[in-house]
Amino acid sequence: MVADRERRRDFGLLFVVMLTVAAGNTAMQSVLPALGRSLGVMDSAVAAAFSVSAAIWVFAAPFWAKRLDRYGQRRLVITGMIGFTISTLACGLFLAAGILGWITPAAAFLLFILGRLIYGAFGSATPPAAQAMVAVRTTRAERTKALTLLASAFGLGTILGPALSPYLLLPVVTMAGPAFVFTVVGIAVVIAAAKLLPDDRPAIDEDARGAAVAYPTIGGQSSGASVTAATAGPSRDVRLRDARIWPWMLAGLVMGHAQAMTGQTIGFLLIDRLGGGLSDALQSTGLVLMMGAGAALLAQWGLIPILNLAPRALILIGLALSAAGCVLLGIADSLHGIATAYALASLGFGFVRPGFTAGSSLAVGANEQGSVAGKTTAINGAAFVFGPSLGVGLYEVWRPLPYGIAAAALVLLMAYVWFNLRPSAHEA
Repeated sequence: MVADRERRRDFGLLFVVMLTVAAGNTAMQSVLPALGRSLGVMDSAVAAAFSVSAAIWVFAAPFWAKRLDRYGQRRLVITGMIGFTISTLACGLFLAAGILGWITPAAAFLLFILGRLIYGAFGSATPPAAQAMVAVRTTRAERTKALTLLASAFGLGTILGPALSPYLLLPVVTMAGPAFVFTVVGIAVVIAAAKLLPDDRPAIDEDARGAAVAYPTIGGQSSGASVTAATAGPSRDVRLRDARIWPWMLAGLVMGHAQAMTGQTIGFLLIDRLGGGLSDALQSTGLVLMMGAGAALLAQWGLIPILNLAPRALILIGLALSAAGCVLLGIADSLHGIATAYALASLGFGFVRPGFTAGSSLAVGANEQGSVAGKTTAINGAAFVFGPSLGVGLYEVWRPLPYGIAAAALVLLMAYVWFNLRPSAHEA
């Protein structure tokens, strides 16, 4: 009984760890468009701050996942949280210095990017370590459910971050406030993890390991690939261009870029279409992003289990919904219209992401699951390396352009999926 109580306590703490990382990350993402505009920084510089961090994350997360044997799970959970906390504090200080006029806006954002590099390099240690800690303390029968629950913390974080950010503006430092608030939260979580998590030895069961997860970002819920990798047995490598998985991967890559383009530009769209003060724009941005994340979670937690659709059908339905949402985003000129359009697009993305993840998994055998899950994670992360900068660059040319191009790409992808994706032998 005591052991079960301690295990539930540890699982609860790990859930809070993952929730804090996702919420802190997305809270800053939601305030950056308004803050960048207030400082007179180019929109593309705001997008670059998160693209660079995502690029580091893509390489750093597998690095930490492979070193669990050497350092142990608890140590890497704490390492990642320390990295998150230091990065968040540094970003808050640099942004506050720009707001107060102590340094130029360009210098503030350049230093902000450097602060985000710390997060990408060290914050990425936490998710695979947390997964491994859950996996090693559960049976194979319990593991998928436990890891899915842990992964849901990222989804909840993408709702809480934008929802809370308008209420975290502090005196003097104003829009840098969310960074300082989450620094305090991060410190509390680090202390709790150091005091409460069990001190494990660097010995990981081959059947209970962590996996790299995709970069946490607005509107981006966990793909489930990390759960697959952490529950799979010894893996045989599968090439990315393997004919069994490549169509699924291409679908995920195109969808991911469309999602990243629309998500990163939504804050600027609200400022330009609605006008008003930056404080009003910040509240509108938080509301719209929260609705988008909620719609994606509605798809993944509610509609998909009820409808019980095959992966190909999930992708086709999701692409139709997201393409319609992107078209509406290009023409909506009210808060209600933009929020509805973004929620519709996010609902569609919420269908597509588990569709391409499940489809690629079903296309291969049991001993290839880990390799395919790793590639799925890489696809998810890669979309947020180039997608934000691409979307904002197109937005600077013409405001409706990123939404029109995203919609066109999704429609073309629908045609590709219709002719190239067929139910796998495992699915039939």
